Amino acid sequence: MTRIEHRFGGVWLPIITPFLDGELDKGSFVSLLQHYRDQAIDGYILGATTGEGMTLNKSELNQLIYLANEVLGEKKTRPPLFLGLSSSHTQSLVKDIQEWNKSPIDGYLVTCPYYVRPSQDGIFEHFEAAASATDRPIMIYNIPYRTGINMTNDCLLRLSEIENIVGLKDCCADASQSAEFNNQRPENFSVLTGEDKQFLDVLSAGADGGITMSAHLQTAQFAEVLRQIKLGNPSNAASRWKALRFLPDLLFAEPSPAPVKYWLWRKELVTSPEVRLPMTPVSATLAQKIDQTIAMGY
Repeated sequence: MTRIEHRFGGVWLPIITPFLDGELDKGSFVSLLQHYRDQAIDGYILGATTGEGMTLNKSELNQLIYLANEVLGEKKTRPPLFLGLSSSHTQSLVKDIQEWNKSPIDGYLVTCPYYVRPSQDGIFEHFEAAASATDRPIMIYNIPYRTGINMTNDCLLRLSEIENIVGLKDCCADASQSAEFNNQRPENFSVLTGEDKQFLDVLSAGADGGITMSAHLQTAQFAEVLRQIKLGNPSNAASRWKALRFLPDLLFAEPSPAPVKYWLWRKELVTSPEVRLPMTPVSATLAQKIDQTIAMGY
């Protein structure tokens, strides 16, 4: 396998999955993609946490992949499409990846094994097996407050030596660990933050971008924050961020993705704010706050 030298960066969207009466709302999904196609999105994650991937069956995921390819175009001209995968059963993960390799997906965002709390050697072998099942790029998703286990930097550095393990979605919630890894990582290994509230801080510290649920809203402004950082204008970036920094607090005030789905529904970008159990709709209190914010021009 040849080392994948491309470094991924920018504003990536873990796009929601619209539902209507318990089924995929394919019309709303197409409309969303058409909306974001014309904005500064550098990559998409399908079926991840924000996309309620744990509630989607393989047929539904397959439909999302093919719809995204139809709307966004061929691989050479569109941003990369990654599929979010989560499993605590390594053999099942390998089998799933081998099946998804037949689809027009560009890569995978793979979560650390959840609930079972394996050793660092177990985590390493889990990702090593996943990487061996494909020649497509794999991005590691380290989010210990969901999975119950934190991947250490030593384990990450070992995995970064594998040809097609190309990056990290970092939600370790430890600023010192993140900073240390950012300084130690290989040149072509990407770091994308998954912590929306820390978007500016992490970019300022040298991260390549973010996989950012909040970028469903004010997408151009998120991209402009990143652009100003790249231009070496931290004060301009901070000024832009002042108008955005309230968004993560509002969108994560209740379990995601219900708040962002409600917001997109109120903006008439989707037909319904529906979520699948165990997710539930936003409360009347949060709905009122979102409505007030929209009335202010957001």
